[in-house]
Amino acid sequence: MINKLWGFFIIVGILFTLLMGNIESLNDTILTSATSGVNMVLDLLPIIVLWSGIMKIAEESGLLKRVGNFVKPVLSKLFPSLKKDSKALGYITSNIVANAMGLGSAATPFGLKAMEEMQKENENKDEATDAMITFLVLNTSGVTIVPTTVIALRLMHHSNNPEEIIITAILATLVSSIAGLTLDYFRRRKRK
Repeated sequence: MINKLWGFFIIVGILFTLLMGNIESLNDTILTSATSGVNMVLDLLPIIVLWSGIMKIAEESGLLKRVGNFVKPVLSKLFPSLKKDSKALGYITSNIVANAMGLGSAATPFGLKAMEEMQKENENKDEATDAMITFLVLNTSGVTIVPTTVIALRLMHHSNNPEEIIITAILATLVSSIAGLTLDYFRRRKRK
């Protein structure tokens, strides 16, 4: 679906540029956008690799497991349908920690593993469980303490104060998490 949406936007943009008779800017934009896209990826790659490595070290050293044990009482309230020893809880913890550090790309593998583990416990494979829906809400709106990727992007674009968004990011993600989890709670109650 998203591919069709992006395709639509690209076609509309090209048609609009052609109708306005601005073909030169279309050519320039196509050529410079490719270069700037590659440069952005190359600039972000070291940050993503660094934090992915740190997350892997934290996982291998058992630090994430210790954090998981600390967070387990909260997670058991958010995910009452999951067993206390479920592997999914460990992956959910890792995902939450990576998202809190603003590392969505490093959090993605943990999120996929968490969903995979929850799907193993799912009796109706064609329907998402309450735990899956809660995790999706938490993953999408998760509290970001240090928006590392956004700070890196702001730094790349020569922002005078790239880290000034930290407080705003914390407040925005805190509000979205509370709102999302509240709606999820009422959805679960209504469903039962």
